[in-house]
Amino acid sequence: MDGTEGNVGQPGPAERSHRSSVSSVGAREVQLKPKHQPYKLGRQWPELLLRFTDAPDDDVAMDEPSLQFRRNVFFPKRRELQIHDEEVLRLLYEEAKGNVLAARYPCDVEDCEALGALVCRVQLGPYQPGQPTACAVREKLDSFLPAHLCKRGHGLFAALRGRGAKAGPGEQGLLNAYCKVKEAAGGDSGRGASLSTHYRAYLLKSHELPFYGCAFFHGEVDKPAQGFLHRGGRKPVVVAISLEGVHVIDSREKHVLLGLRFQELSWDHTSPEEEESVLWLEFDGDNEGTPVNRLLKIYSKQAELMSGLIEYCIELNQTSELATPQETVSGPPSAASSLPSPAQRPQLQRQGSVVCSRLQHLSTIDYVEEGQQIKRVKPKRTTSFFSRQLSVGQGSYTVVQPADSLEQG
Repeated sequence: MDGTEGNVGQPGPAERSHRSSVSSVGAREVQLKPKHQPYKLGRQWPELLLRFTDAPDDDVAMDEPSLQFRRNVFFPKRRELQIHDEEVLRLLYEEAKGNVLAARYPCDVEDCEALGALVCRVQLGPYQPGQPTACAVREKLDSFLPAHLCKRGHGLFAALRGRGAKAGPGEQGLLNAYCKVKEAAGGDSGRGASLSTHYRAYLLKSHELPFYGCAFFHGEVDKPAQGFLHRGGRKPVVVAISLEGVHVIDSREKHVLLGLRFQELSWDHTSPEEEESVLWLEFDGDNEGTPVNRLLKIYSKQAELMSGLIEYCIELNQTSELATPQETVSGPPSAASSLPSPAQRPQLQRQGSVVCSRLQHLSTIDYVEEGQQIKRVKPKRTTSFFSRQLSVGQGSYTVVQPADSLEQG
């Protein structure tokens, strides 16, 4: 495996697309590098928990890490579609499905139904009109849809619900999507047929999610001040970092609060020695109709890890861009070659989509000079508050400088 010591020869498809990951009951995860030895890391696990989490000492003492086979965060999505090994595709499909069902990948209802329909096809075979299919879907509904779309009655009412009862909204939408799943042309469409087509279809749909294939980190952000006393507080968030950018996800509401490509941000972090461990994200914003720079403060003991991953992803992307013209793909043409590239596929832009940013739910610092908070300014453009960002000319991120007179209110 690519995540452990002792590799011999060239890695196979599964080894390139997957790495070992160590995680604990507290949902804290570490993707292993080739030099890491799981046994040694397991012995150091309590020290890592104390350094990078806020877990109580009792929980740290009782926690047991587990070694898992996970998708490699640095494996490009375009290369997934070039994989032909059905077992590797199944591994990628199972991990993506698990993240959708656990709501780690926030999805709109329409996308949950489309993805759930493909799971129905894999587990139940081709759609067969009639009551047996509806019953089979109803009995395993939580295997196809996230829990919040599987709400059912409890107690006596649920017990008396007969087999002919009307399907709920999520269940009916799933059935409608299930009957539209297309079968491979010219192939055996039975339950024992090759499932590669459906695994690849699930991955292709998952690729539309901007945080697909990311690494997850935990933290908190400030809430906007509310009420007469302007009370704020903090809310728990998950920070999802992939090769494409950074997404801050509301842990409770399961929707995106902020999504930024690397070209749209600058970043830095403060260590616990300086003050509370914080990841800072800087990006363009708008204050009462005026362009400003915004700072988002993410409190997390994992700030150092997140900063390092952002830096490495940017370096990896720049290296890949230089190497792409020389790369050639040998072998016979495949189904993947006829699929649209990630850049060609439409992004999810539904109004109110869970993957759209919700800046109104965040408390940011708007500034034009040395981090000063402002309300109204007459801006000019200048250098960034932070020095860590993509090289000049590669990104679209710009910054703001105050005019000679700064109007504050």
